[in-house]
Amino acid sequence: MILARVPREGGVLLLAPVRGLASESDELLRELDAFSPTVVGVGLSPEELRSTTEYFVVADAEPVVPLTSNEAAEVRGLVRFGEVRVPNPSVVETLRWAAARSIGVEPLDPSDERSASLFTEHIGYVELVRRTVRERRVARHPPTPSTADEFALQWDREIARGPGSRDLASARNRYFVRRARALAGAEARLALVVDRERFDGVRSLLEGPLPSEMADD
Repeated sequence: MILARVPREGGVLLLAPVRGLASESDELLRELDAFSPTVVGVGLSPEELRSTTEYFVVADAEPVVPLTSNEAAEVRGLVRFGEVRVPNPSVVETLRWAAARSIGVEPLDPSDERSASLFTEHIGYVELVRRTVRERRVARHPPTPSTADEFALQWDREIARGPGSRDLASARNRYFVRRARALAGAEARLALVVDRERFDGVRSLLEGPLPSEMADD
């Protein structure tokens, strides 16, 4: 897991665990305990937050989670670094941690409907075909770096290296940061949790000037 304090935003801690790797959640919870946030912002849509809470945080039994072929390949590639869980254990454990302490959790990613609109705005037909080909290629031949951190970065680079995919990721990050800035303005201590591959983009936006177009995403 990688993390950073964001001085210009006041009391903001950005945490970016590797998605799916169970051992990352242990370090994440230690950092949350040490930081003692008054609110937590997560890289989930409102719908994702509701379903994760309902089915994996407060439910008596967890449901079976079907995986796409691409998700299954990512799990197979990541498992050599330790136990892998679905859904992302770092998110599930963050929600449990916050619930046990009566700390609010805010979903900072676009709604499912808005995410679909952003996808169609940035991913044209050619980019969609190329992205699908890249997903199939990386599923057949997952990256084999020496660390889980680099695995997450290489996996994302392989799939999202097209210009449309990069624009889509930037739009999501701008939306996330706009919401996070509003939350930071109202709260004394804010912890933000995003997938590892989003760390650099989110941190850069948090530390840099507010782009004028951010409000339009």
